[in-house]
This record gives sequence, structure tokens and C-alpha cells, in this order.
Amino acid sequence: MKSTVAGVPVEAALLVLFDEIYELQSVTRAAEKLDLSQPTVSVWLAKLRRALHDPLFVRTSDGMKPTPKADALIGPAREALALLRRISGQESAFDPATARRLFRICMTDASHITLLPRLLAHLRSVAPDVGLEVAPISASTAQALESGDADLALGFVPGLESGFHEQALYAQDFVCLVNARHPRIRDAFTLRDFRNEAHVAVLSSTSYPMLNEAMKRQRIARRVYLELPGFLGLAAIVASTDLIATVPRTIGETLARTGTIRVFACPVKLPTFSIKQYWHARYHRDPGHRWLRACCADLFAQPIRYRRPR
Repeated sequence: MKSTVAGVPVEAALLVLFDEIYELQSVTRAAEKLDLSQPTVSVWLAKLRRALHDPLFVRTSDGMKPTPKADALIGPAREALALLRRISGQESAFDPATARRLFRICMTDASHITLLPRLLAHLRSVAPDVGLEVAPISASTAQALESGDADLALGFVPGLESGFHEQALYAQDFVCLVNARHPRIRDAFTLRDFRNEAHVAVLSSTSYPMLNEAMKRQRIARRVYLELPGFLGLAAIVASTDLIATVPRTIGETLARTGTIRVFACPVKLPTFSIKQYWHARYHRDPGHRWLRACCADLFAQPIRYRRPR
């Protein structure tokens, strides 16, 4: 008698069968894939239906279609199977070409513009059934990573405590964005210009406190005329007014590709920082996690620097 079915103890085989029928939409094909007899599969499916008080799958002209209850149960069932495979030490390798999984990534709205399009295009090409859910970086990001509510954070997340891994992807400094047809700024942007011109500030940037603290130490005050909650609309505002925006270089150069905005080196001495990917040690060896982190490193790292948990 088999000790395992599809990498889990035989006691959990009902979940395996449920997953395979849901995926293949065929009892016969599920039996073939699991190397089980048709009578055995029929008996197991009947047990599932009795236990869950639902037919689960209904025969149609297009195959065995799941009921609403089966749709609701497939996610928890697959999570339980993944946990059982880890516990039994028989976790299968992650195959992006066939994997069905939803990853949750925390990032700022600036990364929606600079990082997310490249990551999404890559995943669509190599992992067509892998989905992404994007959440903001916030005070609860560390807890989300630890609990598994989020898989990864991309950006600048200072102050994480012990138990977290991080990998530096690239260095970041600050630039100033100016209307390409600014009435007073032509070929240079000086400290005097920085002091005299009105500014627009983006409050959602995780580097915003660093920017303010550096200017405070140097006793340089910006005349902030407009505060925005995020980067949405920033390019249009800079391109249509005389306001100055001081932002991280990557988002600044991305917004300036329209040709209506010019990028200048910031005349104020400001610190640099690293854009990193962060994850919790609980999920460090998870095959899907490792694959996703490798994708981010391949796409964004220049160069890669890695630090283990403290």
C-alpha cells in the first residue's frame, strides 16, 4: 500500500484528490495522474461529498465543474497540502510554468511605476498562472511578513527587527524634478533656486522622513506649496507648474521620460539609501518564495548584497 500520494501522507489523499479533480475537471484523468484505480477514486470522492455535505463537482458537457463550495474550499485545501508537504519533508520543487499561486508583495506607489511593470511582465511570460496582490508598505508590513499575510516587501523599510532577511537590490539617491519650460530655471539648478522656489512634497515616500531630517540638520527649509499623498499626479503637476519635486532618482527619471520634465542633481547634500527586498525567516526555504526572490534579484539587483537575520 502506498505511504504517500502526490508527496503527502496517504491520510491526506482526499485533499490531493480534491485538488486534482478541481485542476483536471475529470475523475478519470485524476485517477490516472495519481495512479489510483477508478473504484478507489469513486469511493474517496463519495467520502468527501458526505463529509462536506456538498456534491463538490457536477458533470457537464465540458467536464466535472466545481460547485461554489468547491471554489471556496480549493484555496484552503491547497494551503493545507503545502503545509503537509513541508512537514513530511517531501515538498515538491516550485515549477513556475505550472504553478498556481498568489503572491502578496508590499511596495510603495512609486514602485508601482518603476518596479511592478517589469516584474509583472516577467511573471506573465514565465509563470502564467502565478498572480500578484500588491499592498502598501506601512507600519504593519513587518507583522504581515512574519504572519505570512505578505510574502515579500520591495523598497525601503528601515527598522526591521530580528528574524528578517534582506537583500539590497540597488542604491538610490535624490534628484529634483523641474518643469522643462520653467520660467526661471534653465541650464542649472542651484541651492539658491532650491531655497527660493516653491516645492511639492510626496508624503507616501518611505524616504520622506530621511529627506526632511537631512535638510533639518543642514538648516535648509523648503517652501512646500503642495503636499500629495502619493506619486499619482506628480508628473502632471510638475510639468504644468513651476513647483519643484525632490524624489528618489528611479521614480524621478521614470517620470521624466515624458520629455516635459527635467531632472537635476539635488543641490542639497542628502544621504543615499538602498532599495531592498525583505522577507521573514519563516519562509526563507519555501520553494515558491525562493523563486520569487530570485526573480526580483535577476530583474533589479545591481549588484546583489545579502545580509542574514540579526
